Amino acid sequence: MQQATYTNRQIWHIAYPILISLIMEQMIGMTDTAFLGRVGEVELGASAIAGVFYMVIFMVAFGFSIGTQILIARRNGEENYREIGALFYHGIYFQVGLAAVMFLLSYFFSPLILERIISSPAVCRAAEDYLHWRVFGAFFSFSAVIFRAFFLGTVQTKTLTLNSIVMVLSNVVFNYILIFGNLGFPALGIAGAAIGSSLAEGVSLLFFIGYTRRRVDIRKYGLDRIPRFRADVLRRMLDVSFWTMIQNFFSLATWFLFFLYIEHLGERALAVTNIVRSASGILFMVMMAFASTCGSLTSNLIGRGHADKVPGLIRQHTRLAYLFVLPLAVLFAAFPHVILGIYTDMPDLREAAVPSLWVMCATYLALVPANVYFQSVSGTGNTRTALVLELSSLTIYTAYITWTILFLRLDVALCWSADIVYGIFILLFCWIYLRKGNWTGRQI
Repeated sequence: MQQATYTNRQIWHIAYPILISLIMEQMIGMTDTAFLGRVGEVELGASAIAGVFYMVIFMVAFGFSIGTQILIARRNGEENYREIGALFYHGIYFQVGLAAVMFLLSYFFSPLILERIISSPAVCRAAEDYLHWRVFGAFFSFSAVIFRAFFLGTVQTKTLTLNSIVMVLSNVVFNYILIFGNLGFPALGIAGAAIGSSLAEGVSLLFFIGYTRRRVDIRKYGLDRIPRFRADVLRRMLDVSFWTMIQNFFSLATWFLFFLYIEHLGERALAVTNIVRSASGILFMVMMAFASTCGSLTSNLIGRGHADKVPGLIRQHTRLAYLFVLPLAVLFAAFPHVILGIYTDMPDLREAAVPSLWVMCATYLALVPANVYFQSVSGTGNTRTALVLELSSLTIYTAYITWTILFLRLDVALCWSADIVYGIFILLFCWIYLRKGNWTGRQI
């Protein structure tokens, strides 16, 4: 009898390793922010813009991995395990080529782009220094997310925890050595943070390779043989993944636009936004642990022929996500100086960031159900529809931030209300689609 429902305990056993791994991954950015927050406001603000710029590039690769994860989860649900190996290796083939293309484009063209969109010369120079070294990490991180897709799709999520711990510890060590010039190394400042993050991603990839060879039943999943390249396999993967790639690109591109708009309000506003973004990352990753679990289990359930159980699964994940996220948000709002003190030792900067932190915490009332529903839409395999829903919401989001930041020039705290607007609309669109759309019989 194939499983048609999941208990809260079973969901938690799948979600908590994802949660730990996502939090650990978020700590890469938190580590950079915490170190650079003790270097200066210019470096702190520049790392925000350059970091999000790099994430726009990375999210194209991550979008492909999401499509790969959906396909692996469907094959896992169908118990068609041997086909997973072909999906995995073709994912690696594609990501290596994509990394080379993105590296060359970013390495040669990103300085020209940054000079035209950043108004502060000091911030622009620091951002160029960061991005110059950060793009080298693409060769490691693009392949690593395919391993992540494999472990999520086959519901072996504990591996992600171990990998993330190794990556974060590596990043802390590299940052300590390279940013401030410890253990005989030169003090590289913001460039050291970028080099440290790229090296940590390299360590992460090596861990995945070693763990998979030693601890995974590679014969069961078809990983014991490296297949020759087959265009039809990649074409089938891109049929699902292409839309998630575009969706992730535009999602992060509008987030990057938010930071560019804030930069025009001044270096202080940009520094505040970077700190609050890092603090928000903790809540975001807790939320995404449950949202990602719901998306993966949605695909598994449909693969087993239990599409009718998906709406209940979504409601169950939303309740569990609220149970974990809202107490954290209340804690952040109640003790803002303690939270902000993690990221900077500048009292005036901490004080300026408090109102933005409060608004950010409030946004999760809308973002929690919005992301659970959206990941579930992607989990149905209808990634083209998910793209349409996302672009519709992002259009409204972009119009809102353009109006509130560029035209009204509101206080930076009020600008964070844009996430509430986005959450409300993406939730509404996904709810209507899952209630009235034709998604139960989608073959992938």
